Amino acid sequence: MAGVTFDDVTKTYPDGTTAVNALNLEIDDGEFMVLVGPSGCGKTTALRMVAGLEDISRGRLLIGDRVVNHLPSRDRDIAMVFQSYALYPHLSVYENIAFGLKIKKVPKDEIERRVNDAARILGLESFLKRKPRALSGGQRQRVAMGRAIVRNPQAFLMDEPLSNLDAKLRVQMRAEIAGIQHQLGVTTIYVTHDQIEAMTMGDRVAVMRKGELQQVADPQTLYDRPVNLFVGGFIGSPAMNMVEATLEQQNGGYAAKVGEQTIGLGPETLDARPALGTYAGRTVVLGIRPEDIEDVALAPDTRGDHRLKGKVDLTEALGSEIMVHFSIEATPATTEEMRELAKDVGDERAMQELEKGEAGRADLVGRFGARSRVHIGEPVEVAVDTRALHFFDPETGLGIYDGTPTKGAE
Repeated sequence: MAGVTFDDVTKTYPDGTTAVNALNLEIDDGEFMVLVGPSGCGKTTALRMVAGLEDISRGRLLIGDRVVNHLPSRDRDIAMVFQSYALYPHLSVYENIAFGLKIKKVPKDEIERRVNDAARILGLESFLKRKPRALSGGQRQRVAMGRAIVRNPQAFLMDEPLSNLDAKLRVQMRAEIAGIQHQLGVTTIYVTHDQIEAMTMGDRVAVMRKGELQQVADPQTLYDRPVNLFVGGFIGSPAMNMVEATLEQQNGGYAAKVGEQTIGLGPETLDARPALGTYAGRTVVLGIRPEDIEDVALAPDTRGDHRLKGKVDLTEALGSEIMVHFSIEATPATTEEMRELAKDVGDERAMQELEKGEAGRADLVGRFGARSRVHIGEPVEVAVDTRALHFFDPETGLGIYDGTPTKGAE
């Protein structure tokens, strides 16, 4: 096993397109690193450079202590799992898993031992004589993983391996893949556009956009302290609500004025974000995650200055909770960063709302408890958990914390 290091790695194509720009990222030995971002962000190109399937234009790529820029793919001691499975239809499961070992002329008894070990780990022992066509999608994916496992590589590379599976099976398989990776302890680079997949699987997650690394951190840090508007808006489902607010001094403390309404900020907010005090009297982008908004009827003890009033536009009952779309009199965040974010993540509704630019109306989403009794078209009052608010500089798009945040790694 070995770590993988991107040292100022850049990929520029002959037509001048830069797919990956000056990527610096250290992946520790045995770590499960997820590269996530919208289509075209450079994550798959980065993976293909590790695999030796793309040439590196500038910088150094190391696997362990070896610079592998010009090393052929076959000599890099890595194993790749594709979204298409890439199984041989005429070979049995056993033969598919053993194929790479036979090519390397590994002794027959060693092949048998490795294949049986992989089959046991993956729950494929009773399927070894079957052909791929007789397997489900999840079983085929396990076979593809088995072919990688038996090679005992220094690193696994996985390119959106679950994208061809249905939603229920994806949930099952992502838990299985994460469990197997931790059991084997093999360095793994996993590419996905699905931020839920990234957050639930990775030891750390690297968020990419337009070929550049935005932030790399453990999932909880990405969620709690996004370095900029893009990461804040991309991580989390439903996406973070973002509106314009003016920071005001009030009663010896601070408050965020949203339209004609005011949200009081407790000392814990300023303790976590001391740089916020320098924005008094200025406009900021206020971010509120849907899970930090609740029907006031279910949180009656909420202080009056921790509430917002609006009108219900749509409800989505999910059994254990209700997604409530409501509008308030406020200005939605319409920075260039927000427009690009909506475009990057393919949010058609957000793009339309930003294009309309209704300065007096902001559309928000709240994750209400199942006992909420709000109705479409009626007024609603919501409780806001002010301890979990996010603030961004509207000009730079950077998060406001204890100073100017460093772009990239935590």
